[in-house]
Amino acid sequence: MTEIQAKVHSITPLTANVYRIVLALPQPLPFKAGQYLRVIMGDKDKRPFSIASAPGEDELLELHIGAAENNPWTMQVIEKLRQQPFINIDGPHGKAHLRENGARPRILIAGGTGFSYTWSILQELLRSPLKEPLFLYWGTRTLDDMYAHDALVALAAKHEKFKFIPVLDQPHHDWQGRNGWVHKAVMEDFISLEPYEVYIAGRFEMAGVAREDFHQQGLLLENLFGDAYEFI
Repeated sequence: MTEIQAKVHSITPLTANVYRIVLALPQPLPFKAGQYLRVIMGDKDKRPFSIASAPGEDELLELHIGAAENNPWTMQVIEKLRQQPFINIDGPHGKAHLRENGARPRILIAGGTGFSYTWSILQELLRSPLKEPLFLYWGTRTLDDMYAHDALVALAAKHEKFKFIPVLDQPHHDWQGRNGWVHKAVMEDFISLEPYEVYIAGRFEMAGVAREDFHQQGLLLENLFGDAYEFI
């Protein structure tokens, strides 16, 4: 895989612990919605992050990186991006990309900054009128952590066949929506998952439990996509 030198175009806080990174490339990078790139920290240290942008001819690529003080693996990336005007990347990578010719309704599931994976897929799907129902379940700790909540509510109001379901782990006392584990919310809403394609991103533990639970609820494993499944 050829390395690409990207210019650090901007670093913008989305929450106290999540940053929107925009990289400017020398030329557009062909990729499929749902793929990822790797930030090269060293010869044997290449750290993967989902591409939040939708595919296109733009030389700008967007990443969403969660970086807290207790997470040195991602904080080191943020600090390097802050300190250097250019960063080397490679990509695209990943087999969990959108299957564009699918005729099934789709469920997108994100835990935390796994949203960046589903955001790329969602933008790509909404470029054309939806033929099948599309659901996005996004689980975060609090509503403040759900940095694209209002944008998703607006998209759901605009697109009749798209439904957004936010799920909070620690909801405020006046929260009227769903709470608990995000994949459990999916299971509560569908008697059978057999007709669906499911795309999922988040902690490996969540992805592993979801695979077993969804399969028990009828999901065909060939219709389940997530980068985590290359490793677990």
